[in-house]
Amino acid sequence: MTDLSIALLDLLRKYQDDPQLDALREGVRLLAQALMELEVSQQVGAGRYERSPQRKTQRNGYRDREWDTRVGTIPLRIPKLREGSYFPSLLEPRRRAEKALLSVVQEAYVEGVSTQKVDELVKALGMEGISRSQVSRLCQELDDHLTRFRERELTGEYPYVWLDAKAVKVRQDGRVVNMAAVVAIGVRETGEREVLGYAIGQAESYEFWSEFLRHLVHRGLKGVQLVISDAHEGLKRAIAEILAGASWQRCRVHFMRNLLAQVPKQAQAMVAALVRTIFVQPDAALAREQLEKVAESLRRRFPQAAERLLEAAEDVLTYMAFPPEHWRQIYSTNPLERLNREIGRRTDVVGIFPNPEAALRLIGAVLQEQHEEWMASRRYFSQESMAKLYAARQRTTGGESEGMPQLPDIAA
Repeated sequence: MTDLSIALLDLLRKYQDDPQLDALREGVRLLAQALMELEVSQQVGAGRYERSPQRKTQRNGYRDREWDTRVGTIPLRIPKLREGSYFPSLLEPRRRAEKALLSVVQEAYVEGVSTQKVDELVKALGMEGISRSQVSRLCQELDDHLTRFRERELTGEYPYVWLDAKAVKVRQDGRVVNMAAVVAIGVRETGEREVLGYAIGQAESYEFWSEFLRHLVHRGLKGVQLVISDAHEGLKRAIAEILAGASWQRCRVHFMRNLLAQVPKQAQAMVAALVRTIFVQPDAALAREQLEKVAESLRRRFPQAAERLLEAAEDVLTYMAFPPEHWRQIYSTNPLERLNREIGRRTDVVGIFPNPEAALRLIGAVLQEQHEEWMASRRYFSQESMAKLYAARQRTTGGESEGMPQLPDIAA
């Protein structure tokens, strides 16, 4: 205690000479150091340089460690022992504080806050800045949690599945490359919407899509009746092979962009209005009839657009074979596009990811957040409309197909 008193008196003199000195933080450091010396002496069974029959081991120097407190970051010298280990009891609460700090950094990372802003946030909490490597190391603790989410078993049937990809910039082998982040969402037979899976790969190729879809099937994806996506050739081929038996709906929004690219800019509004008359028809037969009329009217001035429209007739009207209550959501990838925009809002702040794992971590965290919101919200499609979907399937197959889910009695 005499040593502590001398140290405190010395601190007081320094503070009187230099009012800018952070005496409170230095005082906490001195007190913490003194407490550790007392505690380790009790564990050793003797004080420093003391001969005692109760001595159990010897001191073995110190290890440096920073202690984040409300008065700032305090450097500590923790005594080490030759045999056994010593951890200061006063640092036990720090473990909880570290978890709190970890959650703040992770939340900031998931929200798309830049590393520089994370650094400023940590300083605002009264602690020293945090480096990029520290942010990455802290966020890696998310991986176990996100892996369980990404690898979870898919139970039940998912009659509707949306697929799409988004480009992200990743640093790899010393250069920046564009990689494809692919996402799948689906609707269960009971009407709830879910995030089914996600992955990141070198390119949006047939091989990559095949591997992704096989993994979904391996996890339990089944009962798919309609897949909605753009017309990427590799994706179309993978859907036909891996999800055999499912219909394919070409995203109507993507199709319109491709179609209007065949038309001069000054005529695009007129052509778009004409093509939209196809999609306001009440059923598939009338829509196909109207499509042929529109193609005929376009043929003279815009033959390429007319040909493109006729070629895509079956693919863009597939959704009309399903309950009309679902048409607005299943004729395009818009439900997934909105989710991709949210992912983009977060990834754009990061800019270039240090590695593919970092990109996958952030995208996964965003998707899990959205998945949990969907689980807590109302059904995407009503039970009544889902019952119509399965009733139509039963009529088409000539009876109840094996594995068809039994929906709750809606009348009840």
